[in-house]
Amino acid sequence: MRVQEGEKAPPVFRLSMLLNDKRYRSMTIQTVALIGFMLLIAWLISNTLQNLNALGKDVNFSFLNQPSSYDINQRLIEYDSRSSHLRASIVGLLNTLLVAVLGCTLATIVGVVIGVLRLSKNWVVARLMTIYVEVFRNVPVLLWIVFFMAILIGTLPKPRDFRGEDATASMMFGDSVALTNRGIYVPEPLFSNSLGNLSVFGWFGISIDLVLLLLVLFAGIFAARRVRRRAMRVQSETGKLPRTWPLRIALIVVPPLVVLYYLGFHLGYPVLKGFNFSGGVYMRNSLIALWLALSFYTAAFIAEIVRAGISAVSKGQTEAAFSLGIRPGLTMSLVILPQALRIIIPPLISQFLNLTKNSSLAIAVGYMDVTGTLGGITLNQTGRELETILLLMLCYLFISLSVSAVLNWYNGRVKLKER
Repeated sequence: MRVQEGEKAPPVFRLSMLLNDKRYRSMTIQTVALIGFMLLIAWLISNTLQNLNALGKDVNFSFLNQPSSYDINQRLIEYDSRSSHLRASIVGLLNTLLVAVLGCTLATIVGVVIGVLRLSKNWVVARLMTIYVEVFRNVPVLLWIVFFMAILIGTLPKPRDFRGEDATASMMFGDSVALTNRGIYVPEPLFSNSLGNLSVFGWFGISIDLVLLLLVLFAGIFAARRVRRRAMRVQSETGKLPRTWPLRIALIVVPPLVVLYYLGFHLGYPVLKGFNFSGGVYMRNSLIALWLALSFYTAAFIAEIVRAGISAVSKGQTEAAFSLGIRPGLTMSLVILPQALRIIIPPLISQFLNLTKNSSLAIAVGYMDVTGTLGGITLNQTGRELETILLLMLCYLFISLSVSAVLNWYNGRVKLKER
């Protein structure tokens, strides 16, 4: 490169510049640290494999294809004791996901309500919500799980109490729901014209009816969102907002109803036969106790997050809304909460992750989640502690990263965008 007169020649790169030049120093330090970290990981893996070989053990995941030889009391897919350890692990993983979804949903609803009521001007209501928060978050969650399990077992009637003319208990909601000390029985959805199951990977069955219903529902939601966006575009151009809510509700509700009618949807009710109920959807007390305990425990923390987020919004926003004649309820839902979400969402992610990981305490009440199956019985039967613990860690890592990705995406949608 020719240097013109009056210009300085570019400095010649030398190895000493990696440490002496501030342009390269930080990159050099980071590269060295990364190499050192990777070498440490490689040494740990190599040392572990050598020790396992010395003990006559090799890292092998073939045990997943062996028969599990144990039963699982709560399951979402077909399973028996002749199924493989892999299928038992999937059943446990689905049970964990079930508790996580139910728990996060209920905890969010309860937490938001409690958090808003803690700011109530009614002294009694505000103090009652404070007592709720302090009681639940200062007692270990394991004790709450056992406590709710004891309540369900000790207070609900036995199945035999529903039998005969001298029955001391009765079913609820038109003889469709049975609350017993063994669990809760609710009606199950059935289809007269079922399309059957779709085989995935040769052995994992998914209901075609459910897939079709979900596809139609999501398509209706997508169409309703498009109609809403078009209405907002018309409003920005003309200043008038078209009335579209009847069409949007119809797009979401009518197509699934048509699919349900085509499939011959009806309900199967639980019936007392012998010493227990049969039919319907069976939710064991262990699932109910775990769900309620985790939800109410986590809701106490979410309530404090919601209270802090609302308190961070300027009072001028509330006063401005009141000056426009907006009622307090609409002010909270349309003005305050949307602005508080940018503060609420980040710590809310941590609470969802904590709830999901706390579900590993399910073994205390006999609920077979992925920790009880893969990290419990499978580990004890096969003796593959390294493989099972590694797979268990990957399962929780996958769930946690998925929850974080979804909520971080939502956080990006609701956060304030600077011009």
